[in-house]
Amino acid sequence: MSATPLLPGVDSLTKQKLDTASGELTPPLLGASLAELTAWVQQQGQPAYRGKQLHEWIYQKGVRSLADISVFPKQWRAEVAEIPIGRSTIHYRSVAPDGTVKYLLQLADGYIIETVGIPTYPRGEEWERGRWKDAGKRGNSDVEKFPNPKSLERLTVCVSTQVGCPMGCDFCATGKGGYKRNLTRHEIVDQVLTVQEDFQQRVSHIVFMGMGEPLLNTDNVLGAIKSLNQDVGIGQRCMTVSTVGIRDRIRKFAQHKLQVTLAVSLHAHNQALREKLIPSARSYPIEDLLAECREYVEITGRRVTFEYVLLADVNDLPEHAAELAQRLRRFQSHVNLIPYNPISEVDYKRPTSSRIQAFVKVLKQHHIAVSVRYSRGLEADAACGQLRASKQ
Repeated sequence: MSATPLLPGVDSLTKQKLDTASGELTPPLLGASLAELTAWVQQQGQPAYRGKQLHEWIYQKGVRSLADISVFPKQWRAEVAEIPIGRSTIHYRSVAPDGTVKYLLQLADGYIIETVGIPTYPRGEEWERGRWKDAGKRGNSDVEKFPNPKSLERLTVCVSTQVGCPMGCDFCATGKGGYKRNLTRHEIVDQVLTVQEDFQQRVSHIVFMGMGEPLLNTDNVLGAIKSLNQDVGIGQRCMTVSTVGIRDRIRKFAQHKLQVTLAVSLHAHNQALREKLIPSARSYPIEDLLAECREYVEITGRRVTFEYVLLADVNDLPEHAAELAQRLRRFQSHVNLIPYNPISEVDYKRPTSSRIQAFVKVLKQHHIAVSVRYSRGLEADAACGQLRASKQ
């Protein structure tokens, strides 16, 4: 007996999973593997080769409705037309002068999430501007400019994993907006396909650094990584999963022995400051977090990246860098410094360029691998959660 189709708007929290009792795929279909899709079409009374066709149309052609798959029999298309593939709609899009595009995507249950498309160009090449022919259809009344896809060296997508975030970090706009729910596998994969279609360029890299704490939604994040790797075709080594650090979750994540990069949001050189910036740190001391990160390195053989947001006169002094360096001695890691993106809700400031370089100098003197990541799209409400808060 075939599975009863789950229609749009029905219990978004239980969509797109394998029903443990029947072993049958429950729509939406996005995020499902070739094997799962093949089994599903057979359950609908169709031949197995329809599964390969469905997989191609979902992941390569970006189809949004089963009714639009022209290789399917007309009668069957009509029968399954209401079964959701699982695509979102663009509620709003904002383009920064550097070509970065921020999206507000509306989910089936009406919630809004943020996604960012970050183009990278060959060194020395300026952004060539063009115009979207159908910008009006994409959620804006004004025709917006976009990067020339032919000139891109790489295209990175910053994806969200939750609607909002429960961590409540003091400097983060997303945390100020509260938490609603986890995103499902298909809602994470959809973000990548949306950016890919909008840029008309294949996505090369993915960072799980948008709204939410990925390791509080591990099952769906793992499912999305698998689909993005095997179905969309993006290498795991081109993916980064960021976490503020949840007790025991890094260790459990390590057991999967993925080839992704783990980025841990440290943001402080000692426990006292970390507790002020990150409320969850009160129950997870920095030394315990670093010990679990060392276990991650031992289990996976891959280094850890430590994210460190630089806040003027809070954690950006040379003595702060020296203390951080001492904590990371003999650690297979890399420190990624991120000058702060100001938000209206708090009074933190962005450090001066000289203060940033002094911090870098101290870390290098202590033989700590370090780089500075300057945020893209500052003119487009770049801080995570800002655009969503201003446009809902």
